[in-house]
Amino acid sequence: RGVTVHVEGDANDYVGKGLSGGRLVLTPPAKSGFVPNMNIIIGNVALYGATSGELFARGQAGERFAVRNSGARAVVEGVGDHGCEYMTGGRVVVLGPTGRNFAAGMSGGIAYVMDGTHEFRTKRCNLKMVEILPVESEDDSAELRGLVERHYRYTNSDVAFWVLENWDEALDHFVKVFPTEYRLALERLDRERAAKTVAAHVAA
Repeated sequence: RGVTVHVEGDANDYVGKGLSGGRLVLTPPAKSGFVPNMNIIIGNVALYGATSGELFARGQAGERFAVRNSGARAVVEGVGDHGCEYMTGGRVVVLGPTGRNFAAGMSGGIAYVMDGTHEFRTKRCNLKMVEILPVESEDDSAELRGLVERHYRYTNSDVAFWVLENWDEALDHFVKVFPTEYRLALERLDRERAAKTVAAHVAA
């Protein structure tokens, strides 16, 4: 915790494996001529088993991004197959395309995916354990915007800039990937808190 690593250039597999509190920022070289969000900047299995910390990558990631992530927060501009597989916690924002089988075995955490073509919700996401919802609540919108703002601050991403400048339009393109059991557990907690509040008022 408290350490920031900024890589100017690309990186191979296992970026941020076991990340436990630091911040990783990956951006293309300043003089590179390619379009960052159309190219891969980090390899496969990034953030494997991460427990906390942040990752901001101006470009796409390879396969199995954030597998078994249990608490890290990340923003990336595309991922390969099997993104967020077996994820149990944390937050992931994908500002671009995903491969197939996204969220397989995902039992916790939340992912926000920009799905302008609707291919993600119809072809790319594994729906056995998750639901795809619109980003409607103020809390979700604020959380998503905050992560995109941090991505822009650290990477100067053109995609993040467009999203922030056209927020209302961009928000319609995002979906929330929410594990079903996680949602039910949160709802049970809300009911229990409400019941305790009512009981406290009655007792008073």
